[in-house]
This record gives sequence, structure tokens and C-alpha cells, in this order.
Amino acid sequence: MKIYIGADHRGFELKEYLKEKFKENNFEFEDCGNFVYDPQDDYSDFAFKVGERVSSEKGSVGILICGSGAGVCFAVNKVKGIRGALAFDPQMAKMIKADDDINVLCLASDFTDKETAWQIVKTFLETNFKNEEKYLRRIKKVEEYEK
Repeated sequence: MKIYIGADHRGFELKEYLKEKFKENNFEFEDCGNFVYDPQDDYSDFAFKVGERVSSEKGSVGILICGSGAGVCFAVNKVKGIRGALAFDPQMAKMIKADDDINVLCLASDFTDKETAWQIVKTFLETNFKNEEKYLRRIKKVEEYEK
């Protein structure tokens, strides 16, 4: 599974930390930016890049980070085929992946310390979708509406 990661200036430090954890744990990933700390950048630019990559590569996932997590979350959900959601703890990450087959995890750097963020990401990556009829039915309804 390939991971696409992106962040604006408020999420930049946490993104760089998570990239190191990916390297330590042999996760395949691609940084979609920002590549330097730029206080004038916009979260939407990175959300669209990550969303487009995930929507075009079956089986991949995305991680997006901004200050509140809300900006990247609502931006990435504009990309067709993306199911992005915010998680504040590992249990929430497990639930959104298992029940809703979320393919882009959004994080709030202003409210999440580095170690908690890593535990959230790890849980998200290790959790499988339940793939049960009721969950598939709900996702299909959203996909139909999206058309």
C-alpha cells in the first residue's frame, strides 16, 4: 500500500516527523508537499494533490495535515472517489477505516502531539475495512450521489 502525504505550513513539522516514522517502519510513501515551510501556502493545494493521487491509484491511502484538520478534510473530499475524515485518537482512526473505508486520513497538528499522531496513523494503516453489506451499502449511496 502506497501512502501519499501532504501538509500546509501548520502541518509541515508533523508531516516531516511522520515521514521519518514511515522510513523507520519501511512504509512506501510519497511526499506531495509542501516541501519547505512556507507560512503563505494553502492547504487546498496539498489536499488536491494527495486526493488526486489516491483516487487514481487503487489501494493507496493519503495522510493530510493542517492546523485544525478541517481545511484539508473538506478540500480533499471535493476530489471524486475520496473519503476523507479527521481522527483525534487511534480508536477513531480504527472506526473510520473499518466502518467507512476512509482512504484519506486528516490530522489536526494544532491539537495532536507527534506520538499520538503516529499512533493514529499506524492504526489507520493497520486497520482493514469490514467489507460488510451495510457498510458497502452506505458507501455506495455516497458514491451514487457523487455522480
